Amino acid sequence: MNRNQPINPLDILVRLNWDEGDDLEFKSAKGGLPGSIWETYSAMANSHGGVILLGVEDDGRVSGVDDPRKLKKSFWDTINNRGKVNINLLNDADLAEVPQASATIIAIRVPRATRYQRPVFLGQNPLTGTFRRNFEGDYRCTEQEVGRMLSDRSESPADSRILAHFGLEDLDLASLQQYRQRLASHKPTHPWLSEDDKGLLIKLGGWRRDRSSGEEGLTVAGLLMFGRDETLREGLPGYNVDYREKLSQDPAVRWTDRLTMDGTWNPNLFQFYLRVAQRVAADLKLPFQLDSDLFRKGETDVHEAIREALTNALIHADYNGQGGIVVEKYRDAFEFSNPGTLLISFDQLMRGNISECRNKSLQTMFMLMGAAEKAGSGVDKIRRGWASQHWRSPMVREQVQPDRVSWRLPMVSLIPDESIQRLQGLFGNRYSRFNANEVQALVTADLEGAVDNARMRQICGAHAADITRLLQDLVSQGALVQHGKGRWSRYRLPDTSGGSDPMYRDVHSVHKDADSVHKGLHSVHKDADSVYKADDSVHKNDVDDQDALVNLAAPARENRRLETKTMEQLILRLCKDRWMSRKQLADLLQRHPDNLRSRFLTPMVAHGLLRLRYPDKPNRTDQAYTTEG
Repeated sequence: MNRNQPINPLDILVRLNWDEGDDLEFKSAKGGLPGSIWETYSAMANSHGGVILLGVEDDGRVSGVDDPRKLKKSFWDTINNRGKVNINLLNDADLAEVPQASATIIAIRVPRATRYQRPVFLGQNPLTGTFRRNFEGDYRCTEQEVGRMLSDRSESPADSRILAHFGLEDLDLASLQQYRQRLASHKPTHPWLSEDDKGLLIKLGGWRRDRSSGEEGLTVAGLLMFGRDETLREGLPGYNVDYREKLSQDPAVRWTDRLTMDGTWNPNLFQFYLRVAQRVAADLKLPFQLDSDLFRKGETDVHEAIREALTNALIHADYNGQGGIVVEKYRDAFEFSNPGTLLISFDQLMRGNISECRNKSLQTMFMLMGAAEKAGSGVDKIRRGWASQHWRSPMVREQVQPDRVSWRLPMVSLIPDESIQRLQGLFGNRYSRFNANEVQALVTADLEGAVDNARMRQICGAHAADITRLLQDLVSQGALVQHGKGRWSRYRLPDTSGGSDPMYRDVHSVHKDADSVHKGLHSVHKDADSVYKADDSVHKNDVDDQDALVNLAAPARENRRLETKTMEQLILRLCKDRWMSRKQLADLLQRHPDNLRSRFLTPMVAHGLLRLRYPDKPNRTDQAYTTEG
């Protein structure tokens, strides 16, 4: 290998029999161990883990390490120095020499820290020495982020905290009574039914007495589950629940139904659950089944899966985080998102049977009314429900800044006929030679715009290393094109437009019917300068530029069912060398702003395709987006 030839890091991981890293970092080792390695160690450990390759330049060229033995000793001496790093997560198998044709590099595998090990920090102060990874690299955590890590590592659940100066008068007693009735219906002989209101709350974890301090009162769980509107806002200022239903194909119809904290009801979690559980499953056109006594069963595996997904969002949420609980219902999918991070690794989540709950009292409350499980089987029920209809596997994603976990449950065939036809047209006779998992990878890239290691593990359950080999084989065959590296690696179908940009296809049609694109689009020009008024704008807007943008966005306006990958292509071109607000993009593309953000903008930011103008305040109403670079 020539030193000037970039390496393929995935080849190295396969040689070492390591999984495809959740993240990859190249570091030059000229002059010894680089000081920045420790920020990366902290960041990877506090995120999803990853792999550091020492002796590799930023562009992938091998520069090598001069004295591997000396460098490894320096590494082990420092990582075991509690004055430098608070914890060593590595063992001998996590560090390896990798000989290349021209030099030797050192590979370091950093595992994801458990909730009880985080934060992994440098120096003596976690508030100033804690780092995490995002799509731009390592960043220093805010005090709020560190505080949430410290809260998650506590043996005391987040919802067990006693709220000073809150009592029974702050609860909606009608909700508590309804809950008692639900408990009696589900478990008619349960001994807790004989308790009075306060006694029942104590048993549920909604009221607690601290033995060490003698403090007694309503807990966070009690207020969340049964609180009144005004007391919820007072006791938990960041609390918010929102249900959005978009079933109409008319772009003028924003929502066909919406339930939010508008002052017309008590928006505690119990009432939100009752209302939303009915709404999300109301229109499912699924055949009923008969139980063993030949009576009609009230719900299918799909109904159970949706209920589990809803409950999962409520009991795992970090109610001190940003954004609140959001449930969205579309014609072809459900989406559930909550603030917070996953408390277990992605692989543990996919395997199931492991329960790590942020709010254990809430979990107990929902379990007793038949809406939750403690055995870690909720994910299995969600996947089983979707598999029963041969729908595409549910997708789980975790994002940072702000921390959120989202589940998307698509009601789309696992391998739709129209996707098969497109792939057969693209690959011809080659299509018949792909095996089942390869076909699934190609179908996913076709339907979702891209496929990655994590998504394929959700779909077929294979080992990460096997998925890496599968995707790399498809790349070597020219069936997929890789973009990014490590955790940010995405694989797309090859370009067939003949254009110079291999990432995007079908964009040659964006100028079609140019004379008709201005119809009804006066709102695009309205307040056009609002996002460009700052002096540091990437690009100053003008009428000619707006005309070009209108032409560029034409395919989205002409086709309401535009493919995901094509929509991403248009967004990237609209944001190229300029800042674009969500409203401007929505007007140009004729899509609802909230749907545009949840389905496209937020995932594209997470994968490094777009960057935020105000990354420290992602929910600003004037937030804007541009392409990376």
